This record gives sequence, C-alpha cells and structure tokens, in this order.
Amino acid sequence: MKNKNIILSLWLGFIIVFIFILFLFFSIQKNHFNLYGELPSLEDLEKPKSELSSELYSADNIILGKYFRYNRTPTGYDELSDELIETILVTEDIRYYEHSGIDLRGLIRAGYGVFKNIITLGQTGLEGGGSTITQQLAKNLFKTRKMKGKLTEVPGIGIFIVKLKEWIVAIQLEKFYTKKEILSMYLNTAEFGSNAYGIKVASDTYFKKSPSEINYNEAAILVGLINKPTKYNPIYNPEFAKRKRTEVLYNLYKYNKINRAKYDSLNSSSFGLKYKVENQNVGMATYFRTVVKNYLVQWSKENGYDLFADGLKIYTTINSTLQKYAEKSVENQMKKLQLLFDEHWENKNPWIDEKGFEIKNFISNSIKRSNQYKFYAKKFNKDSLKIYNELKKRKKMKVFTWNGEVDTIFSAIDSLKYYKRFLQAGFISIEPKSGHIKAWVGGINHKYFKYDHVKQGKRQPGSTIKPIVYAAAIDNGYSPCYPAVDAPVVFELPGQDPPYWRPDNHNSKWSGETMTLRKAMAKSVNSITAFMTKKLTPNTVVDYAKKLGISSDLEPVPAVCLGAGGDVSLFDLVGAYSTFINRGVWTEPFFISRIEDKYGNLIQSFVPKKIESLNEETAYIMLHMLKGSKEEEGGTARGLDPTLTSNNDVGAKTGTTQNASDGWFIGVTKNLVSGAWVGGDDRSIRFRNWVLGQGARTAMPIWQEYMLDAYNDSTLNINKGQFDKPTKTISIEIDCNKYNNIVPDSLESSIIDKSDIF
Repeated sequence: MKNKNIILSLWLGFIIVFIFILFLFFSIQKNHFNLYGELPSLEDLEKPKSELSSELYSADNIILGKYFRYNRTPTGYDELSDELIETILVTEDIRYYEHSGIDLRGLIRAGYGVFKNIITLGQTGLEGGGSTITQQLAKNLFKTRKMKGKLTEVPGIGIFIVKLKEWIVAIQLEKFYTKKEILSMYLNTAEFGSNAYGIKVASDTYFKKSPSEINYNEAAILVGLINKPTKYNPIYNPEFAKRKRTEVLYNLYKYNKINRAKYDSLNSSSFGLKYKVENQNVGMATYFRTVVKNYLVQWSKENGYDLFADGLKIYTTINSTLQKYAEKSVENQMKKLQLLFDEHWENKNPWIDEKGFEIKNFISNSIKRSNQYKFYAKKFNKDSLKIYNELKKRKKMKVFTWNGEVDTIFSAIDSLKYYKRFLQAGFISIEPKSGHIKAWVGGINHKYFKYDHVKQGKRQPGSTIKPIVYAAAIDNGYSPCYPAVDAPVVFELPGQDPPYWRPDNHNSKWSGETMTLRKAMAKSVNSITAFMTKKLTPNTVVDYAKKLGISSDLEPVPAVCLGAGGDVSLFDLVGAYSTFINRGVWTEPFFISRIEDKYGNLIQSFVPKKIESLNEETAYIMLHMLKGSKEEEGGTARGLDPTLTSNNDVGAKTGTTQNASDGWFIGVTKNLVSGAWVGGDDRSIRFRNWVLGQGARTAMPIWQEYMLDAYNDSTLNINKGQFDKPTKTISIEIDCNKYNNIVPDSLESSIIDKSDIF
C-alpha cells in the first residue's frame, strides 16, 4: 500500500510538472502582461537577422577589406571541413542528429543546474547546462536573454524562463531548417574573440585559412574559444588555451574520431597560429578603403542600408596587382627620400620660412591644433599650465619608422615633433577611357598618418597646372610650334603693392631664347606660360581648369598660371590630364562599379559623368605637347628610364612649388594616367634647395617604378603603344622640326607682342 502511494505521488508530481511546463510554454508564447518578454516572430524565424560585415572587392575579385561593427562573414555547411564538424559535435552536442532541438539527457543535467541556481538565488552559473547547438543558435540569433519580461528579472525564476524560451525557439528552428543549415548558422553566429564573429572570420584571423581547410588541431582551438573567447584565447592565455584544446581533443578520442596515437600527437603539437586581427590600418589599399567608407556611409544613409551590418558587397575599380605595385613604389621611393631628407637636415629642424630660417614656436603652435590639446583644454578649462603638464608626460608607445615599428618613450609633444619630420606622398592611377581608378595610395602609413593626400589633401600644383594653360591656348587657335621668347613678362596690378607681377623662372634667369610652346612647356619655362596667360587672360585659364574637372575655386589672378591661384588635389589633376587621352572628353574618376546586397542581388551600378571639354584635335595636340617633356632638349622628364619610352608614347609633366614645398609628377600613357605628389604635412617642411625638392627627383621615381612594374607584368595586359590618332585629320602641322626651328625676324615681329616684354 505504501509503495502504491509513493508511485501515485510520483505520477501525480510528474503530471503536475508536465501540466505546469505546458502552461508555461503556452503562456510564454502568448506573453501575457509582458511577464516573459517577446519571442521572435514567424518572419524572424524565416529570415533571422544577424549583423554581417560589408565586403569591399577589387575589380579582379580580391577582397580589399570589410566594414563592420561585428566582423562576420557567413559560410555554408559545404564550406566546413569534416574535422571541424566532428570537433564541434563531440564538444557541443554529441547527440545533435538524434534530437529535435532539445536533448532530454542533457535536459536532466540542465535541470540540476537550474535547481542549483534557484536555491542559491542566482549566485551559481549554468556551466554544463546541456544546451543543444540549436538552443545556442536560438540564443545567438534572437538574444533571448535580453528580451526580458517582468518575471525574467526575478532571481532563479528568470533563468528558468529564459531557458524555456530558448527551448521553444529551438523547436521552432528545427521545423524551419535542416540540421546542416542549423549547424552552419550556429558557427556563423558564434563569437571567437579578437573581433572575429563566425567561423569564416575566425579561421582567417587565427590561421589564415578558410573553414574548409581547418584540421583537428585548429578546430580544437576554435571550438574551445566559443564559450569563453577571452579566457581561452591562444595569444593572450596560451596555458588556458592549451588545457581547453586538450579537453576538446580528448572528446574526439573519447567518441572514436581519432585514435590514441593521433590524440597524443595533436596534444603535443604547437598551435600553428597565423594570427592577424583585421582592421582598417592593415592590408591593401588602406587609404582607399577609408575614402570609400566615407562615401558609403552617406550612400547607405540615403538608400536605407546599414554599411556595418547589412553584408553588402561593394565592387570597386581597383586592380589589386596595380595597387600592390603602387604601394611598393611609394614605399621604396619614400624610404630612400626620407633618408636623404634626414641627412640633409642632420639634427636641425626642417620647418623653415621663405628665407630659410627656422620657424619659432612651430611645435607649440602645431600642438594647439591637435586633438589632444583640445581635449585637455576642455578638461582643464584652458589652464595652460595643466594642459602642458599633461602634454609633457612621457609614456611608452610604438612609433613608425621605415624599418618597422619601434618601442620608445615619448610625450605628446615629443611625438608630434617626431612625426612632423616625415615627408608624405600621394599616388593615383586612372584608366582614362573608363574613368576607373586602378590604384590609390593616400600616404606613407595609414596607422600613423590618417590624412589622405590623393583627394582630401590639396596643395599648390606648381607647373602641373601649365598644361591647362597650354590646352586653353591650343583650343583658342595657337599652334604647339608657336614661337615665344623667354623674357620677363609683367602683369599690371593697379592699386596693389607692388602694382605689378613679374614671375621668375626657377633659376631667376631669362635666356632670351625663342622657343616653341611645346619646348616651353617641356622645359617648364615660367615666363612663356605667363606670356600665354596674359594673351588668354587668367579668367580663361580658370574656365578651362573647371572644364577639365578641377573642383577647387581657383582665383583668376595672373599667378594662377604657375599654380598659385589656389590649392588643387592630385585626384583632380590626374582626372584633368585623362581628358587629353580620352579625345577631349572629361570622364569623372570613380571607384565603385556596383553594390550588391548580401544575397548577391544588384542594388546599384555606377557609371561616370562625362563632359566634352576639349575638341578632339586639341586633346591630341596636348598629348603631343606632353611628350615633349621627354623628347625636347631640356625637358623636365628627360631623366625617365628609356625603357618606358621605347616603342611607347609617354606624356609627362613635373611640378615644383615655390621653395620646393611640393613635388609633383603626372605621366600619361595610352592605358593609364597616373600622378604622384610628395611633400611635408606642412608647407614649411621641405628641402632647403629646389634641386633636391623638385618633382623630377621626389615624385617622378614613384611613377617610373610603378609603370615599369605594370609593363613587366604580362598578367595585367597593359601594353606599350602609341596614343590613339584623332578620328579626323589634324588641321595644323604639329611637327615643329618641319619649320627647321627657324623663326624669321619678320615672322617674329608679327607674332610676338613686344609690350609683353619688360
């Protein structure tokens, strides 16, 4: 009788518990009075949302970088190695293929954990709680622990409700998805530490592999990271990581996935890490990626997307091989140039005024523009003593050198003074006919120097503006063979002090030589450029600059012809020169070809804006003029490697601003128009003489190495050749040799305005 009562009591208890659980299941789904918090909707289950990285691709389908809050890229079941699948199952859910979301055996173990949690009022955790992979996916996808109701705040009861909610969602997930889909979804949503979310990113971060290549050793490390990514991080906690790996490997042995010998071998092996955390400062095209990000943030806002969560695929015009060559060329030249610059200045400070004297208080004035100064000024209510006490505090830090990062002890002022001594550079290469930007290098190191010198930075263009002057002249009827005299030219400036402007040549001398416009541009003779500007008017020069895509507001002053009418970006200048190779059609340089959603559906494709800026004949004559820099005696690009011009048309223009603050070089070939700029972050940081700081020495070597690499790489299919001829016969003779370089006195007197000569 006693036994019957016990059995009856047990059955009664079981029925009561069963009915109570059923009631809870029903009540949780209805969420009466918001006691339990919400469950995901049917739509949420069918299309679960997970923040995905947006990926940036080159034109040749190489991934350049990602934009993310959580660095996650999805992968399918078929992309998982067998070793990885076996490892995750023996560790997380050995009966995965036997249950429908809830493992009853695991549930008993979990029940004990919940009971223990209740009686301790929530003071104990639920390690070993028996959650299935499907339950863990439910937690990862829908953040059920955060979707709280009134009862979920109650110690003990809350964790029980959360568990029930996870079970409900797990059962629903099993209805919607196959086991393979659930497993891959789980691995895609798991966190692995080091800003790696999902198995694909984790495999790449720790081992530089795809999930399909992961072996047992690597799988054991990755799976061990899932529950406690900080504690078991093999970089920061190798001892804990090793113990966890042993535990995971033992599970493989325990469930007969590997034998004892294999277990011992794996357990004694090294981690085999190839650790590299992805961020915007490492990898290819770092400056370019930042420029694109700034554009895409605005584009996403206007088009209803989240760049950092929607898994967009952005395809750019960049060629990864050309980008690699561009970065190499900049690095090689700037490393050598910095050494020369440091030797040139020895232990002296390189910030000097126009007379060559060191600028007093340069660093103290510069530090006031820094973010650190502004932070402390706000913190200490502009108390200078307190501000400078903080700025003078020395601390350990890593600093950039051309031989790699170096540990040192610097104050904020020391750091600023150190970095101000570095020369900077910018480089861009454009496919002129399409407008596709093929390479973009915005500076010497994105981690330490964020400022982009391709588009963000604008400087006086020096003599690189001169082809715009000559394009205006050719378009207005002048011939490249038109003779002009290298002599002083004066612009009257009534009401100004002095009341005139007379430009010097770079050597402050005038030869008195009569030369063609082609030769004058090739030799970069200031006086003849000024002479033509006086004939055309500065306003005409500014108008042509705008027609050729120069977006800066140039002042229509006489000095505009020598680059002193306003600052211009390298981006705009190279775009302007591309007009000459493109039969007079200015094609807006652009860097994105198309954007797709995470499923590969096209959202938007991009085409460049095109404007017919010059007639075809003028454009071709300008190419002929630009070739003069290499072909004419005294041309500023005569030093180019002859290999480049052998069986190949090359147009070029150097540029050097006053006091050699900026060095420029723009080169034009049938396939690519590319340009380089070199200078200090401040205009006062420069070589002391024009010879060392001229564009032919600072910027031209970057372009030269880049083009040699491009031509030598047969995979690029960038071939040498002649510039395309105009579709119509040119109406004037452009071969000045046919005039035998003789200008009769009678002709000279009729075509040269003597009033222009001072």
